[in-house]
Amino acid sequence: MANIKEMAAHSQIDPRFGSGHSLCRGCGIPSIVRTVLSSIPGPVAVINATSCLEVATTRYPFTAWKIPWMHVAFENSAAVASGVEAAYHALKARGELSEPMTLVVFAGDGGTYDIGLQALSGALERGHRFIYVCYDNEAYMNTGIQRSSATPFGASTTTSPAGRAAMGKPEPRKNIVEIVAAHRIPYVAQAAMSHWQDLSNKVQRAYHAEGPAFLNVLSACPPGWGHEPRDAVRVVRLAVDSGYWPLVEVIEGHWRLSYRPSERVPVMQWLTLQGRFRHLFQPDQEEALEKIQTIIDDEWERMTQRDAQSASWFASEQARRWEVLPTLPDSWEPRLGEPMWEHFRKTPNPA
Repeated sequence: MANIKEMAAHSQIDPRFGSGHSLCRGCGIPSIVRTVLSSIPGPVAVINATSCLEVATTRYPFTAWKIPWMHVAFENSAAVASGVEAAYHALKARGELSEPMTLVVFAGDGGTYDIGLQALSGALERGHRFIYVCYDNEAYMNTGIQRSSATPFGASTTTSPAGRAAMGKPEPRKNIVEIVAAHRIPYVAQAAMSHWQDLSNKVQRAYHAEGPAFLNVLSACPPGWGHEPRDAVRVVRLAVDSGYWPLVEVIEGHWRLSYRPSERVPVMQWLTLQGRFRHLFQPDQEEALEKIQTIIDDEWERMTQRDAQSASWFASEQARRWEVLPTLPDSWEPRLGEPMWEHFRKTPNPA
């Protein structure tokens, strides 16, 4: 299990993503990227689709990246990752490379749910080994807050504005986790920037997957969601605690909830903090609010049923291979210049 002191120590010894970028105050993307990269041992290379992350971290002649990094188009990050993975294996077969490498793709919801879905589906079906991380802020934020298929029902965006003719986006959000899980890859998970330890554990399981792994991570966007930057973690935590954003994982086709709130809060508590839902609190919008709560309740019921159906598998020896061990011995103390990963306990790869 991840430990925040260990991750902070590793960030100092082996920095992979630096400060000084121009991502917005309260943006969830930097914490997601740091958590992901700090949870992976050994060399890492990053494929980054056009997005907020790419634009704000690589303003020429500056860069926040301290590891191999490649910018690709909105739609082809998974296709490029497929080619890089194939090239890596070819070089390894010829004896030109010997050390292992983890390939990580970072893309937003626009480049994952919509524009890049075809390339992603092909890469998953072919079984290329990489970790695909979608930082999901639920709209095309980089280009002006346009709706995507990740945008929730009722949200106001520049292309689904609330007004006399409409009450925001009329369709519910696409369930990308179910779509990816249908490809029968070894590991799929949904996480949130507010629950960093859950995210880190899922990254470690993704690292050990023999094949492609996919993580969908909810990321706050103060300009797009219409909340104060200081409320970013609170807003995302309420999304989780209301059941709007279940923290789930699908391991070898078996579903489970990795976190259950002690008591689910009404979705109204989440909605009221965000300007994109402000119009729903007009006197004539009670039906829309009821529909949002119904969508969430129905989805939560489906997730709990799937969790119950998989309980026996997760108690089996087969599931224990996916357990995340403590990453470092209790007695370990960081020393400047010492590679942190030399001290990691080895978790065997799933067979």
